[in-house]
Amino acid sequence: MDILKRNNVVTFGSGSRAMVFAHGFGCDTQAWRFVAPAFSSDYRLVLFDHVGAGQSDLSAYNPDRYANLQGYASDLAEVLHALHLTEVVGVGHSVGGMIAMLAAIQNPELFSKLVLIGASPRYINDADYIGGFERDEVEDLLSFLDSDYRAWTSSMAPQVMGNLDRPELTEELISSFLCLKPDVARQFGRVTFLSDTRAELPKLQVPSLIVQSANDFVVPVAVGEYLHQHLLLSQLSVLNTAGHYPHLSAPVATISAIERFLKSAQN
Repeated sequence: MDILKRNNVVTFGSGSRAMVFAHGFGCDTQAWRFVAPAFSSDYRLVLFDHVGAGQSDLSAYNPDRYANLQGYASDLAEVLHALHLTEVVGVGHSVGGMIAMLAAIQNPELFSKLVLIGASPRYINDADYIGGFERDEVEDLLSFLDSDYRAWTSSMAPQVMGNLDRPELTEELISSFLCLKPDVARQFGRVTFLSDTRAELPKLQVPSLIVQSANDFVVPVAVGEYLHQHLLLSQLSVLNTAGHYPHLSAPVATISAIERFLKSAQN
């Protein structure tokens, strides 16, 4: 199998170091168009689509392989191995952040640093843990997704994007969501919202930056604080912005946070 074709891998930029970007649910490589170019003069940039998303090879989608996040993490590791890269900076949004984290735990030689944007190890509240949703809320959300993906998209996109004064961002997200095949969306949505990677957090051994929007419908600030408490060598940057997609709605602030982290991690 051609791994680079499978995941629609795109590379550009220069430099001896590499940076890989892992998108979240319902997105693709285009989600990074405002952020990735800022690092192209110092890094070899690697963008890719999760199987089932964007321009990935849909024939490679296997419900068994992608029944949990480990399948996606293995894909990311395979992409980096195919490119003969090690010690890369991994940047992941939302579930893509947890996928990158799992890949870094399984293959520590592949990553030197991680940037987790709006990432969550668990979306469902659990005892003292605040994930943002009650169990029945997530089940209702997934039932809605199962029954009418198009209607779910129109309802969900404005809430997760935030920034209602910029409707073009919501329209872009709706279009991106609708590019995902409904059957893939149903399974990926279930895998995402029911995932629980809290037990894996102490295993991460590379420095990490947690980028958190101050007002995020999907991932409250308490989740970013939880990650900061449980990830060794982590930094937390709470951006004064709204929405679950600061790399789209507030790219300058997102870039600045990443640049500060990369500079501090070198010292």
